Amino acid sequence: MPERQPRLLPWRSAEGKPCYLSTGDPNSRLSRLADDMEEEQMECGNVVLEGAQEVLADQAAGEVAVRFALTQAVLSLRDVLLIAHNRGCRLPDTGDR
Repeated sequence: MPERQPRLLPWRSAEGKPCYLSTGDPNSRLSRLADDMEEEQMECGNVVLEGAQEVLADQAAGEVAVRFALTQAVLSLRDVLLIAHNRGCRLPDTGDR
C-alpha cells in the first residue's frame, strides 16, 4: 500500500503555521472535522460571491464597499483553492495524470 501524504488541514496553528493530519482513516474525528470546516468555507464562499455580485451591480456602491467585497472574495477564493488542491492531493494516484 502506498504511503499517504499528510493532509493539510483548513486551519492554522496559533502561531500561524500550517497544520497537518497524518492518518489512514478518512473517518477519524479530525478528518471529519476538517471535512466539515471545508464545507463551511465553501458555503461562506457562496455567500461572499452573492454579496460581491450585489455590490458590483450597485452603481452607487462606493470604494469602501467595493474594496470590502473584493477583499472578502479574495479570502474566500484562497480558501476554496486550498480545499481543491488538498482534495486533489488525496485522490488515488492512478498514474494517468
